[in-house]
Amino acid sequence: MKLEFMMMRGHSKGSSSSLICVLGSLTLLLSSIATATADHHLKQQERDRIVRLPGQPKNVNFSQYSGYIMVDKQAERALFYWLIESPAKKKPASKPLVLWLNGGPGCSSVAYGASEEVGPFRVQPNGKNLTLSPYAWNKEANLLFLDSPAGVGFSYSNTSSDLVTGDQRTAKDSYTFLVNFLERFPQYKHRPFYIAGESYAGHYIPELSQIIVQQNRGIKNPIINFKGFLLGNPLIDDYYDNIGTFEFWWNHGLISDNTYEKLNQSCPFDSFLYPRNNCYQALYHAYTEFGDINPYAIYDGPCYDANTTLLHNLNKPLPWTFRGNDACIVRYTSMYMIRKDVQRALHANVTRIPYPWTTCSDVIRSNWTDSPKSMLPIFQQLIAAGLRIWVFSGDTDAVLPLTATRYSIKALKLKTLTNWYPWYNNQQVGGWSQVYKGLTYVTVRGAGHEVPLGRPQLALTLFKHFLNNEPMPLSS
Repeated sequence: MKLEFMMMRGHSKGSSSSLICVLGSLTLLLSSIATATADHHLKQQERDRIVRLPGQPKNVNFSQYSGYIMVDKQAERALFYWLIESPAKKKPASKPLVLWLNGGPGCSSVAYGASEEVGPFRVQPNGKNLTLSPYAWNKEANLLFLDSPAGVGFSYSNTSSDLVTGDQRTAKDSYTFLVNFLERFPQYKHRPFYIAGESYAGHYIPELSQIIVQQNRGIKNPIINFKGFLLGNPLIDDYYDNIGTFEFWWNHGLISDNTYEKLNQSCPFDSFLYPRNNCYQALYHAYTEFGDINPYAIYDGPCYDANTTLLHNLNKPLPWTFRGNDACIVRYTSMYMIRKDVQRALHANVTRIPYPWTTCSDVIRSNWTDSPKSMLPIFQQLIAAGLRIWVFSGDTDAVLPLTATRYSIKALKLKTLTNWYPWYNNQQVGGWSQVYKGLTYVTVRGAGHEVPLGRPQLALTLFKHFLNNEPMPLSS
């Protein structure tokens, strides 16, 4: 340090030359460190490349990567991701990056979003073979599926207390994941970035969006080039969701007048996740009045296992009392994902987690610590920030129905730009839409809670219009 100080004070030509040499050496050193770091990330990226999945069809023409991103080194907490790029002929380098999040809380995006909704592969009933979906969303974007929080799907923590979690840590970990993911995949830095998801992602997505917007504030060219989000059948506001849900049940003949009255007396101000005693009893009674239907898609049949036993359990916490036919479909995925050869191909379960892989974690769900009653204040902030915000509803979902979402959107008191109208797909009404200042709302006709599962073609049409920021079509 003394030598450098003397050279800085000196006025001789030799001293100036020495300083230039030192600065040049320092620049070279920093450049070498940056190059070494970049090389390390690229090598890790290549290690995450999926060569081939067991049972994968031959005509796969897109790249896939999967593995773990550490979000807390001290706790050894890591989140599992699966990146599925657009097909080569679609020029993936020109496509945006879309993060997909499922809800629960406690449900795996790999199990649901990737494997039965918007991803390209579908597991066949034998649990061994994969087929390609003609309506996969990776035709329009590069898809990033995240199992979140730790303890969900293949994501893990070596600190057992991490399994007691909630909204706040989930959002922070997801943001840390994104930052670290973009270091491993620098080709996605500054690329247009969107988030999509459904159900309890009605909390995950606005909360993560809020952090991204806050961190990007004042940056002209942010690394996370966040443009907006697409959110389906979401949990937004406990009060409006409750009154809208009960109204849907009554209007669709699922419950009696007496039960409807009890629900409105006991439940409007209760939490979706933590209903109190009187409310819980009213909800329990309502679900028994439903009978053997699939409340996630009320006109679809229920799911039976191999012994024709209805897959529901009245001892499970609401709203997980019932599962519909999607439980049958995701069972094929479960058979596939628990296989050791599949896990090796996905670079998953590398620490041999001490609990079985499940599509939804009862442990996470039952230990959820914080769940704000309303996302509406965050929606208002994000609308003011100029994000593209689209919300959609499958109109046969009785768990988080369109009436619930419409009440929540109405509470935002947004100016209507385009009034309610039918939109079309293949000369058929695909649903209805209304465009507000700062938000677009779309319903999907005949779809349930998992819109891309029940109406995949309509869901792909919706996704294309969202990415292009074009209103839903007035004609085919």
